[in-house]
Formats: sequence, C-alpha cells, structure tokens
Amino acid sequence: MRDRVYSFMGLAMKAGKLVSGGETCEKAVKRGNVFLLIVSEDASNNTVKKFGDACKRREIPFYQFGEKEAIGRLLGKKIRSVVAVTDIQLARNLKRLIDEQKSCTNKHGGELIE
Repeated sequence: MRDRVYSFMGLAMKAGKLVSGGETCEKAVKRGNVFLLIVSEDASNNTVKKFGDACKRREIPFYQFGEKEAIGRLLGKKIRSVVAVTDIQLARNLKRLIDEQKSCTNKHGGELIE
C-alpha cells in the first residue's frame, strides 16, 4: 500500500502538480495554491512544527508520511522532507490513499514483519 502512495506522488510530480523542498513548499503555501502538504515521518521536529502551524493557519490538510530518503529518491532528488500538492483533485486522491494506508497499518497493530 505504501508503494501506491509513493507512485501517486510520482504521478503528481510528473503532472507538474507537486513541489518539493522546504523553501519551495513554504512559498507555495504562502501563495495559497497548496491543497495537501506532506512532511516525512523522519523530518525534524522543527520542520514538522513549522509546516504544521502554517497549514493549520491556512486550513491546508497536513500529513506525516514516508521517509525523506524514499521521497527524495522517488522525485529524483537526494533527500526531501516536505512535498506539497498543488492540484485539488490529486490532493484528494493522495489524501485518500494515505488514509487507507494508515488505516490498514493500524488495523493489525503495526506493519507486517517478515
């Protein structure tokens, strides 16, 4: 399920509807054209607070999902802790996928250990 979320992020990036990186995302949030903001689960507490507060003020859905190395690799960059979706329909679909992934993980008490 996690791979579906990463794949959908890649689709949004290829469509030109996903921006990444702290400064770029911060500018997009201030411009008001962000419909979903995702901060990696392993981002610093400062980054989480900064973007969480900004999203709360502007009523932008805010999620913590994934690892910064995996997100960066997916986007063809080194490391990315923050990504923002700038299309409302793609944001809705990505939000739904993340919710489904989180509910599957929580339903059984954690991720499958092999």
